Amino acid sequence: MAMTNKPDNRPTRGKGEKKAPRAAAPQGGRREPASAPTATAASERAPAQPAPARAERIAKVLARAGVASRRDAERMIEAGRVTLNGERLSTPAVTVGPGDAILVDGRPLAEPEPPRLWRYHKPNGLVTSSRDEKGRDTIFDHLPPGLPRVVTVGRLDLTSEGLLLLTNDGELKRRLELPKTAWLRRYRVRLHGRPTEASLRPLEQGMTVDGERFQPMMAALERQQGANAWVTLGLKEGKNREIRRALEALGFTVNRLIRIGYGPFRLGELPPGAVEEVRAAVMREQLGLEVETPAARERRARAARDNPAGPGAPDPGADGADDTAARPSRTTRPRTRNRP
Repeated sequence: MAMTNKPDNRPTRGKGEKKAPRAAAPQGGRREPASAPTATAASERAPAQPAPARAERIAKVLARAGVASRRDAERMIEAGRVTLNGERLSTPAVTVGPGDAILVDGRPLAEPEPPRLWRYHKPNGLVTSSRDEKGRDTIFDHLPPGLPRVVTVGRLDLTSEGLLLLTNDGELKRRLELPKTAWLRRYRVRLHGRPTEASLRPLEQGMTVDGERFQPMMAALERQQGANAWVTLGLKEGKNREIRRALEALGFTVNRLIRIGYGPFRLGELPPGAVEEVRAAVMREQLGLEVETPAARERRARAARDNPAGPGAPDPGADGADDTAARPSRTTRPRTRNRP
C-alpha cells in the first residue's frame, strides 16, 4: 500500500530555544483534563467577590416596602411627596441604593419586611382606596388594629363585597394582578329576573358591550328565589364593572355581587369585615415564596428589641423550627377607624 507523507505542522524550536514548561497542576496536584475546557476556565476565574447591592428604581423600592403599588408610588413622587437624601423628587426616573435616605411624607422609609398576604371580607358600601375624594368610608377606615401598612390586590366596587386580598408588598400585589397569572375570579351574583342556561350562554361565548370586548366567562345557574336568581360566574380578567355591564346587556339587573374566590384563595366562612393571614405553608405552595412564620417573625422582633446593636448581632432564635402547621391562622375582627 502506498504511503502518503502528510506535512508536519507542529511548531519547531529554533536553535538555542528552550522547551516551554508544562502548566503547573492546580493546588492538590490534580491537573484538569484537556477535554474539559469549561471546568478549566472556571478554575481560572478570580475568587467570587460579594455582589454589590444592586441599584433599583425608587418606585420599585417603595412598592416593595409596602408604601403603594409601583404606579401609585410614581404618582406620589410626581406629587412631590418623596425626598431622596434631602432633595425633593419630581420624577420617578431615579435609582437608589442601600445608603440612600428616602422619606415619604416626611417619614423615613421602613426596612422592607418579608411579603405577607391576608384574606379580607370586604363589606358592602366601602371604597377600595386609601382616600376618597367624596369623603366616603374606605376599607382602610375599618381594618382591624395591628395590621402593617397594606395595599389591595385588585379592587371591588363600592357595592360589591367578598374576598379581597391584602399584602404588605407592592411587588407581590403587581405579580398577583398580572393577566398572565390567569387566575380565576369566582363570584356569586344575585340578579333580578328569570335567567336560563340559554340566556346566560352569551357570557360563555364572550361579549362586546359598548365597544369593549369581554372574554368568555364560566356561568352556572344556581337557583331561582322569587323574582331573583343566584348564578355563579368565573372570569380571568377584571375590567371595570364587567359582570354588571355584561348582565345588564342581557337584560338583568345585579342587586348583589360577592367575590368568593381569587385563584387558589377562598372566602370560605370569613365574616364580613374580618381579616385572616394566609399561612406561610400556603404561600410556599401556591406562590413559591419563602416567608416568615408568626413565630419566626416574633423571634426577629424580640431580637431587635433585645439587641439594638444592629442587624449584625446574632439572632438567638434564627434556627427555630417552622411551626406553620402547628399554629392556626388568626382571624382578626374589624374596628371602626384605622386610616393608614
